[in-house]
Amino acid sequence: MSQVESQVKAAMQAALDHLKLELKSLRTGRANASILDKVQVEAYGARVSLKEISTVSVPEARQIVVMPFDISNLGAIRKGIEAANLGVNPMVDGKVVRIPIPPMDEGVRKQIAKQCKDLGEKSKVVLREVRRKYNELVRKQKADGTIAEDMMKKLEKTIQDLTDRFCKDVDAMTAEKEKEVMTV
Repeated sequence: MSQVESQVKAAMQAALDHLKLELKSLRTGRANASILDKVQVEAYGARVSLKEISTVSVPEARQIVVMPFDISNLGAIRKGIEAANLGVNPMVDGKVVRIPIPPMDEGVRKQIAKQCKDLGEKSKVVLREVRRKYNELVRKQKADGTIAEDMMKKLEKTIQDLTDRFCKDVDAMTAEKEKEVMTV
């Protein structure tokens, strides 16, 4: 495997990994602790990740429970979750914050499925940008005389094959998430 090929693969895999994270944070009909991954909370005079100051669990299909390490952060956790605009209503219940996950109606499901498609398209744009960048690099190397024309053609074909493969992966991931979102 050439150096260019491994760099292309690494850049495209990074885009795919980013998409996985984005898709995990989208809401489905079931409770999923990962929707809180991006929540930031104002605690100890700084903005910190929710995971740093609490444990998150899913005791049942329609509820998430956030248990802070320090009970004085309960109000800040509730405010942080509300500020994240996740479409949920956190409630302080004794020493924990309970987040009931309301069932989604058809309109909300379609809106979230559309977000899946948009995230997939953005990922494909990133993949195509990686393809363009490395194709230019290969052409420049050929112009500089570093590589021969047949090697340039071979590398361009490899870059295109990787782009196609990663685009298929993006389509499969977004289709799977859309199916999960649309399932009642």
